[in-house]
This record gives sequence, C-alpha cells and structure tokens, in this order.
Amino acid sequence: MGIVTEAHNVKVLGNEGQQTIVLAHGFGTDQSVWKHLIPHLVGDFRVVVYDNMGSGTTNPEYFDFERYSSLEGYAYDLLAILEDLQIQSCIFVGHSLSAMVGLIAAVTRSDLFSKLVMIAASPRYLNDVDYYGGFEQEDLDQLFEAMRDNYKAWCSGFAPLAVGGDMDSAAVQEFSRTLFNMRPDIVLSVAQTIFQSDMREVLGMVAVPCHILQSVKDLAVPVIVSEYLHQHLGGESIVEVMSSDGHLPQLSSPDIVIPVLLRHIRYDIAV
Repeated sequence: MGIVTEAHNVKVLGNEGQQTIVLAHGFGTDQSVWKHLIPHLVGDFRVVVYDNMGSGTTNPEYFDFERYSSLEGYAYDLLAILEDLQIQSCIFVGHSLSAMVGLIAAVTRSDLFSKLVMIAASPRYLNDVDYYGGFEQEDLDQLFEAMRDNYKAWCSGFAPLAVGGDMDSAAVQEFSRTLFNMRPDIVLSVAQTIFQSDMREVLGMVAVPCHILQSVKDLAVPVIVSEYLHQHLGGESIVEVMSSDGHLPQLSSPDIVIPVLLRHIRYDIAV
C-alpha cells in the first residue's frame, strides 16, 4: 500500500478474487461505523474500508482546510485510493457525506463504479425555493456557534439527536466517541463544508445506478430529500425508506438496516 492508503487507514478484507465493495463513512464517524455490516460481506466480497481525512483516526496534520472546503477534495481522495489499490470496478456504499462524495467521483470516473448505495444522502441541507432540505441558514449558524462555544457540550447534545436514542444507548455512545476523537476546529470546518454544500447540479450528470436508502426519521435528512434524489439523478435509481430511526441507521438499527443493505448490494435495479 502507498502513502494515500496509509494516511486513510485503508484496510482490505475478505475474498481477494471476488467483486470489490468500498465502504465510506459519514460525518463524525470512522470506518468502525461498518462493524455490523462487514461480517456479512467478507465471505463473498473483497471489502475495502477507509477513514476520511479529518476523522479522529487520521493524522490531523494531514487535514488541508482548503482542500476539504469542498466535497471534491474527498472525492479526489477516494479516486486516489481506488488507483492505489488498482481497483477497476467497485460497488460503492457511502453514508451521509460520503454518499455525495461517491456521486462526484462517479461523475469523474463512472467506469470505476458499478453502482452506488447511498445511506442518508442529501445534495443540499439548506431550504431553497422549491426545495426542502430541512434547515434554514439561521439553524446552521446556531449549530456552528454551539460547536465553537463548547465543543464537548455540543457533542453530548448532538449525538443522541443524530443517532436517535438516549445518551445511554450503545450507538449514541459510539458516535459520541468518534466525534470526541476529532479535533474541534476540524469538525467545525467539515460541518460547514457539508451543511453549506449544494450538489443539486451534479445529480443529472450521474449515470451510475444509485440505490437510495433512508431512515423514516432522520434529524439531518428529511424523507422528501430521498425522493428528490430519485427524481433528479441522471441514471437509474431506486429508493427504499427503512423503518429505522436516525442518521446512522447502520450503527443504531443493524437488525433493520443490514438485510436491506445486503439486498441492495447483491441485486441490481430491475429495468
């Protein structure tokens, strides 16, 4: 493995000769968010996991604030990892931030992706004319201010809201841990990049089949956003709204989410 793969803590698991699945985590987590899914994949697939730059498991000195001021910076990282591992085609499973990163990468190099499986994805979080993303600018300004004022207190309040559960649940504790592991100035920068992003113009350029998976209740992504994605993506797409609660359903509701994920990974969209 090269410098890129080392920096992102890339791990290659499972069956070397089989189809490759790349698992990419979202905001405030790291590759450990896939711990319930990986055991179901390693028997039949070659599984690649990595950490986004800025997550608590990466070297904060490698975090380039200018590079990661747009989602394209993360997409370039993903493409560099695929090149480093000489992956010519993969099923990409992206959560939250990484779902959009996968879309950008697939526009640049559609040949590298046989399909995208997107969990809790949003092309824009801010409401706009004829678009409901779930947030007003005032909401986001208050969010960023709370992060600046007292990061630890913000984490303690945000984790149960995002995960959907009380502070004592294992999933909330796990998300709190990975949030706490990140450097506060990096978290603020990443949050600003994500919540202020607008990827709507990219959607029509995506030709790769997309499987859109969404919790019925998600603080960050209203269900209507999944339908917006479905209507505006350039290629084939399918939506499944799951009975799970929260923005990290693969962590908080594995009994519901893992079977759904496996089905969308294994089966293509019927045309």
